[in-house]
Amino acid sequence: MVTQFWKNYDSKSSYDGYISDDSKIRKHAKIISGILERNGKKKLQEIEKNCQSTISARGINFRVYAANNRAEEKKWPLDIIPRIIPKSVWNKISKGLAQRVKALNLFIDDVYNKKKIFKDNVVPKELVFNSPYYIKECDGFSPKYKAWSNISGIDLIRNINGEYLVLEDNLRVPSGVSYMLENRMVMRDVFPELFTRYKVSSIHQYANKLCHCMEECIPKRTENPHMVVLTPGIYNSAYFEHSFLAEQMGIALVEGKDLFVENDTVYMKTVKGKLKVDCIYRRLDDNFLDPKVFYKESLIGVPGLFKCWKKGNVGIVNGIGTGIADDKAIYSYVNKMIVYYLGEQPKINQVETFLCHEKKDRDYVIENISKLVVKPANASGGYGILIGARASKKEKDEMIQKIKSKPREFIAQPLEILSTLPTITDSNIEPRHVDLRPFVLSGKSTYVTSGGLTRVALRKGSTIVNSSQGGGSKDTMIVDV
Repeated sequence: MVTQFWKNYDSKSSYDGYISDDSKIRKHAKIISGILERNGKKKLQEIEKNCQSTISARGINFRVYAANNRAEEKKWPLDIIPRIIPKSVWNKISKGLAQRVKALNLFIDDVYNKKKIFKDNVVPKELVFNSPYYIKECDGFSPKYKAWSNISGIDLIRNINGEYLVLEDNLRVPSGVSYMLENRMVMRDVFPELFTRYKVSSIHQYANKLCHCMEECIPKRTENPHMVVLTPGIYNSAYFEHSFLAEQMGIALVEGKDLFVENDTVYMKTVKGKLKVDCIYRRLDDNFLDPKVFYKESLIGVPGLFKCWKKGNVGIVNGIGTGIADDKAIYSYVNKMIVYYLGEQPKINQVETFLCHEKKDRDYVIENISKLVVKPANASGGYGILIGARASKKEKDEMIQKIKSKPREFIAQPLEILSTLPTITDSNIEPRHVDLRPFVLSGKSTYVTSGGLTRVALRKGSTIVNSSQGGGSKDTMIVDV
């Protein structure tokens, strides 16, 4: 049975990472439970305050845009009670993630080249060609190693049975890795006892791994490659991450105005003149990258960049056009892709998904909307989601009309009760729902982070974990136990 410390901790409505259904502390959580108990709730709240001070001192922030389009800078919310995952469990998960991303990259390459998966009726071609992320101009092109999504963020949840499931694939410009790294740095500063009692897998090699991945993706061998991070600018919500990663890798952070194209080659403007650029880590959406090919009014892109990329004169990570595999309507076919391309069974399961463009699924969604979560197929950040069980009749009716009007734009999933972890509140330690975003690097080789960004729904009962929607975060510790 749990000790007095956990007496009022009620987690029985979902799978909890610390406390089991029979009120016992889970094996991997026994050490940290002891640490928490020895410190006591008052001391833990002091550590939490120190944590917030450290975050302020390090300038760890993110930007949120209100309805009036005004930007608000906020401190990054970090809860000091970490997520603990045994290394043996993580090894299985990481193999499943590597397998999944490999299949997704093969799918993207197939779509833009041989299109075999359509000919074999594994994925409906209309679903892809009608996607706003399908870039026809990419047809006939294949990046080095067929690695289109070089940086992938795969969202995982843990269901009521404790099984890890893939919830979403983020393959365009996934964010959050800087906060994963900063969380670890802050936790080492404010709660060092955790790292003396646990053997924790390191994550700080990520910047070197990313740098190596970018070097692998340079189309033409060069002795002294020059790489840059391309940002939309200081007003972007993820600008902290862009500058952080550039600094960690020791490469330039640039905006579109800092680059230009000459003779189908990309150059950076410097005080000493032009400098050839060999690889670009772009943090811009496809439509804004090159006004000559995409959105003609874009002032943040680089005219002529797309042609340079297609001619093999510059590497771009992630590749242009990866969004076709980021589309939530495509997500439901990933398990079939794994079987089709790799001849393997999926090593990690995913959440059942209903595609509203299919009449049978659409009818089911409309009839059972109160039991489902409805999501826009091409949105991010937690926007536009309807949780049927918590929605008003008016909200459900409005969503049904949207589905009927534009069925291709919506998918639905069962309301999976996200797992919980203990989280410090103003008055107590209470369970809060969480998900997890590990990151996968793909070039010549594949690298999966030892853990990821655990996001927390800080509001009691909420399952919305996005920071833009009031969510927080935890350090994710992969430990030998």
